[in-house]
Amino acid sequence: QVQLVESGGGSVQAGGTLTLSCAASEYIYSSYCMGWFRQAPGKEREGVAAIDTDGSTTYADSVKGRFTVSKDNAKNTLYLQLNSLKPEDTAMYYCAADRDYSRYAFIRSARKISYWGQGTQVTVSS
Repeated sequence: QVQLVESGGGSVQAGGTLTLSCAASEYIYSSYCMGWFRQAPGKEREGVAAIDTDGSTTYADSVKGRFTVSKDNAKNTLYLQLNSLKPEDTAMYYCAADRDYSRYAFIRSARKISYWGQGTQVTVSS
């Protein structure tokens, strides 16, 4: 059973920094692409960042250069560091995993991803 548990959300001012964590079942790291999505009220869920099993990453254009996705295999934990936050980054952020996609398809496949965490709220004030 795949379990994904996020933590680390919160409220910050524009320009601030947050780090999100996603604790995952151990076997995910050997065969699952993992990543982060977000969903703002009234909007579609969108891909933010994805990381393949070999550590290769890809990002949405809106966060490129500001967000960093990484994994700590020893801790079975996925991270998303959010720098230079903007009010438009305000959303519920979800950790996700799927073994059937590479990172490029993963980040564009919000409706098809198999496994999701419960979400953690990020709120950025101006």
